[in-house]
Amino acid sequence: MAIGLSLKARANPLALAAEQLRILSAPNGFPTFEEKMHGTGLFPLHATRITVFQINVGKLCNQTCAHCHVDAGPDRKEIMTRETAELCIRALTQTQIPTVDITGGAPELNPSFRWLVEQARALGRHVIDRSNLTVLLLAAQADLAEFLARHKVEVIASLPYYRASATDAQRGAGVFEKSIEALHKLNALGYGKEGSGLVLNLVYNPVGAFLPPKQEAIEAQFKRELERHHGITFNHLYTLTNMPISRFLEFLLASGNYQGYMERLVNAFNPAAAAGVMCRYTISVGWDGTLYDCDFNQMLELPTRFGAPHHVRDLDLGALDRRRIVTGNHCYGCTAGAGSSCGGSIA
Repeated sequence: MAIGLSLKARANPLALAAEQLRILSAPNGFPTFEEKMHGTGLFPLHATRITVFQINVGKLCNQTCAHCHVDAGPDRKEIMTRETAELCIRALTQTQIPTVDITGGAPELNPSFRWLVEQARALGRHVIDRSNLTVLLLAAQADLAEFLARHKVEVIASLPYYRASATDAQRGAGVFEKSIEALHKLNALGYGKEGSGLVLNLVYNPVGAFLPPKQEAIEAQFKRELERHHGITFNHLYTLTNMPISRFLEFLLASGNYQGYMERLVNAFNPAAAAGVMCRYTISVGWDGTLYDCDFNQMLELPTRFGAPHHVRDLDLGALDRRRIVTGNHCYGCTAGAGSSCGGSIA
């Protein structure tokens, strides 16, 4: 499996959130996201009620994927400390938020990952692990799949396509084969099997500069092809639009597709998708405890504003439930077509 370097390790200017925001906010002949939202009656966008407590435990990952909006990789050392993890659980105990969504990087590589799962489950919360699948095959994670099953953790796993060529083009040589092996491991434990109570959902995102197809159609294809050729079953497939930030932004600029891709997003703007974006019911906690409206804002270093709390130690659910959400032109990625149905991130 080929492992490249992150933008940060390559000293690429796009490693800086400020440079990404400069490009995204530059006039390009299309309306800003805020101007588009004015016409829907949704501006300014406000939260409705938080039902998802998302924790991004850091940027360390065993892969360096071409599209990664986190710029995660083995060379990234930003990880959540146990102290900050404890603050997350302390904040969670003060709420009735039903779902804890743990992401990264490869979240399982954080030393506090299993502790977070155990604590959240002890509080009776539903836990989601956003996995890249190949982490399940690491020698140090030999019992990880069993741990997830034992705690009835929902696995949302990234699989860009049901064929090796497209998956490996995005995630590295050999990743498809390893992903299939990991899926077999999960299936053997009951994941994705009817009546098991172990939920396995996959995430599809396009390899190139285009938007995903309708979720129902691509889900049917994935289910048919994965079962026919590999004997794999899963519950649902989510479609995720590639956000024009970080490494995918690098690809768009290098390939000359940036302007065209942004125009596609703008032209596909859907008010219904805008009304249902996950930032309206999610609060995202960064690896250092900073609060964000979503994982994408987190990567652009756009923390909560407009009087909302800024750190998990100061979490005030009443204020966050009705907060105004920070938006920008990258938000077109979540409001195009049917929207990004799984929200959040998978590195």
